[in-house]
Amino acid sequence: QLQASGGGLVQPGGSLRLSCAASGRIFRINTMDWHRQAPGKQRELVAGVTSGGTINYADSVKGRFTISRDNAKNTVYLQMNSLQPEDTAVYYCNYVIQILPLNAPESYWGKGTLVTVSS
Repeated sequence: QLQASGGGLVQPGGSLRLSCAASGRIFRINTMDWHRQAPGKQRELVAGVTSGGTINYADSVKGRFTISRDNAKNTVYLQMNSLQPEDTAVYYCNYVIQILPLNAPESYWGKGTLVTVSS
């Protein structure tokens, strides 16, 4: 189970920090990603981090957003700075998790947290 939190209303130029924690049976978490879906648009990848620490960002958030993971807490964070109205969306965390050593990795989604950037 993934539980995302940290969304809310913020003014343009402001900051928010999202977090997503995984619970339950976990052998290994491969990738931890943040995606977002704005009204009327398709869901898009915002940022991701692999178990090896490789990080990638969407061009639209480079230099403003920072993703990090705490493996001990099975938690991923998204620090969002210099937020703009176009960042308004529901943000979802997505993990690829291997529950048991012999199981294939599977994708799990959190329920999403709403970020609204408006004055």
